[in-house]
Amino acid sequence: MCSATQGAHPAVDVVELLRTLIRHDTTNRAPGDAEGELAAARWVEGLLRGAGFEPVLLARADAPHRANVVVRVPGLDRSLPGLLVHAHLDVVPAEPGQWTVPPFAGELRDGWVWGRGAVDMKDMCAMTLAVLLDWAATGRRPRRDVVVAFVADEETDGSYGAQWLVDAHRELFEGVDAAIGESGGSIEELRHVDGRSVLLSRVSAGERGTLHLRLTASGTSGHGSRPHDDNPVLALVDALHRIGHHRWPLNLSDLVRSQLQGTADALGHVVDLSDDAGVEAALETLGEAAEVAHFTVRASTTPTVVRAGYKVNVIPGEAVAEVDVRCPPGCTEELLAALPALVGDRVRMEHTVLNPPVEAPVDSPWFAALRDAVESEVPGAVVVPRCLGGGTDAKAFSTLGIACYGFAPLSLDPDGRRPGGMHGVDERVPVASLRGGLRILTRFLDTV
Repeated sequence: MCSATQGAHPAVDVVELLRTLIRHDTTNRAPGDAEGELAAARWVEGLLRGAGFEPVLLARADAPHRANVVVRVPGLDRSLPGLLVHAHLDVVPAEPGQWTVPPFAGELRDGWVWGRGAVDMKDMCAMTLAVLLDWAATGRRPRRDVVVAFVADEETDGSYGAQWLVDAHRELFEGVDAAIGESGGSIEELRHVDGRSVLLSRVSAGERGTLHLRLTASGTSGHGSRPHDDNPVLALVDALHRIGHHRWPLNLSDLVRSQLQGTADALGHVVDLSDDAGVEAALETLGEAAEVAHFTVRASTTPTVVRAGYKVNVIPGEAVAEVDVRCPPGCTEELLAALPALVGDRVRMEHTVLNPPVEAPVDSPWFAALRDAVESEVPGAVVVPRCLGGGTDAKAFSTLGIACYGFAPLSLDPDGRRPGGMHGVDERVPVASLRGGLRILTRFLDTV
């Protein structure tokens, strides 16, 4: 689908690439609403085409403004399995009145690049673009085919982005065995039990499943001053109380076990993960160092939305709620079997999202190559796998049989600046971390 011409594009600063990407307001407010994605995608497409690549711009016919850009870079050995690099162009909304700087100005200030998307995940978009443009300028090529996808709509459900590409254009990913994408690879500084500094890099190798529910209770409407037993609000509240307060049993997947054991070993803690008591003790011992493992050792069912009634003195005929359901690897069947009893006979249950957990092997050459890239650029760093508590576009691409890893690296800032504000106020990434992350990513893509 493409070839790069030697010297086709001058060197481009990753910082300026990121600042330009941030200036494209790609806010994803709701399904079907993200007008800025098309302009951002066209800008990416233009850069790549100007460098000698042959990208394709793709969008659903009913939403031409929700655009994606996909390009394949042929490798030196076309017999090797291909690699996918994916990053999303859309961002969550920002409330400008709460920010120190305008969220879409892409300001460079005090050693940070500021703006919505700086760490979720236009930083990875910029780093990936920088690698591609450098390949074009120098004439370098990867060992294997590398498919790069800049996608829309990750911040909703991928219906206009990754999921649609998988459903409608799976041929673009032919021959791809593994992928890297969101959340993983960044360097953190933690403390060993003996007080020395430990540089830890967590590479995501899985994520909990997303099995969201809509609960609907129906009953008999009537006057609020004359209560009766067929009140759907009460039926729904009872169901929400059961499901929201249910403590799901521990389920220690191999991935989370590796995460906890690897983190404990790196920090000098002795843990026993042979039983539930030992797992709970390990989580307490590791504290914040356990990171999201506090949530990925068990399922969660969290009521988030409730709708019922229209007037205080009227019993409504229907009440509806939404429940955020997350399921670690290895317990999907158990969770699905237990849900009906928790919900009860009075409430109708349906899944609005049913994406199972994702898990990729950590004993694979792909994970080893990710580890080598980090260790080569950051001597002394310790790489451990992790399981994400939420979800990314990996859920879509994994359905193609692709082993998906979270690897969007950032290095430490020597002056102590840290990325911050993701999905919140004053999102920003240190310039030094961005440049260091680019070195790690380049090392991986040049050698894998």
